[in-house]
Amino acid sequence: MIQTLEWTDRGVVFIDQTKLPTEEVYVTCTTHQQVADVIRNMVVRGAPAIGVAAAMGIALGVQNSKAENGPDLKQDFDQICEAIRQTRPTAVNLFWAIRRMQEKFEKLRVRPIPQIKQALVEEAQRMHAEDIAANQAMGRHGATLMPASGGVLTHCNAGALATAGYGTALGVIRAAVEQGKKIHVYADETRPFLQGSRLTAWELMKDGIPTTVISDNMAGAMMSKGKIGAIVVGADRIAANGDVANKIGTYTVAVLAKEHGIPFYVAAPISTVDLETPDGSGIPIEQRDAREVTHIAGKQMVPNGVEIENPAFDVTPAKYVAAIITERGIAREPYIKSLRELAEKVV
Repeated sequence: MIQTLEWTDRGVVFIDQTKLPTEEVYVTCTTHQQVADVIRNMVVRGAPAIGVAAAMGIALGVQNSKAENGPDLKQDFDQICEAIRQTRPTAVNLFWAIRRMQEKFEKLRVRPIPQIKQALVEEAQRMHAEDIAANQAMGRHGATLMPASGGVLTHCNAGALATAGYGTALGVIRAAVEQGKKIHVYADETRPFLQGSRLTAWELMKDGIPTTVISDNMAGAMMSKGKIGAIVVGADRIAANGDVANKIGTYTVAVLAKEHGIPFYVAAPISTVDLETPDGSGIPIEQRDAREVTHIAGKQMVPNGVEIENPAFDVTPAKYVAAIITERGIAREPYIKSLRELAEKVV
């Protein structure tokens, strides 16, 4: 299994996703500031992976604290959490992980400092293990929705690289293949950061799953030719009504799927469901550096002076989503009811 991130005695180790697929390079972070930079610069990306990285960054920061009493440690802890919070605004898993670590810290405040530090490390490691287990459960649920054979389209990368392991959308595909389904994946290249052509294709090639990379503007043509039987993508935040924020271009794919009568599925853990946000209009959309659009592999492709838009995500209205696959089961319309039931389900 691909090791996206790992807690070690040397620090938190990440595979550098900006170097894939041509180089398999690992980065070791020894401070929470370095973890924040890794998240901000997309060395690690994908909502579930960002959540686990945030927890590990907080645990690492507290490990490094020189505080000798509870109030000083609390002050350091709050500063560490704030540094992590400022990295990326859209992936709700980041804020979920911070809240979970804060709740753990509050329960431990009366304990000796060494015990607090160790307990936070254990909590981050527990979140890592839980994410892998959740993805595997999600895969089992979602595999039932995949066709017995034929093409499945995915956009961006929602695989092991976007999680602690196994994957959300790609976890569904992996589970379907493990069940004997004959799936051929069509991976949108996913401009401008090319997560599909660089990362999804790399993962699936490692697994021996047949894969074809297409440019983003080919998806509609592939659907019209009958090459796509289903679509499955991940999510960075899901509103209470089922509106889904995912990598820019997802909305276009969903509209095309609706036009062609192809089911459009979303796979994401319960931690990605944001019941406090009523609908997609309340989801903050991260704006990234214009250079991601103007340059490819360091080479300028756009004339100087032209205006650039580079939103990292778009919002797909719930009406285009056939089902939302979680580790606790499959949600269907009305999502306002089914998502809440899954979120509140006792496990």
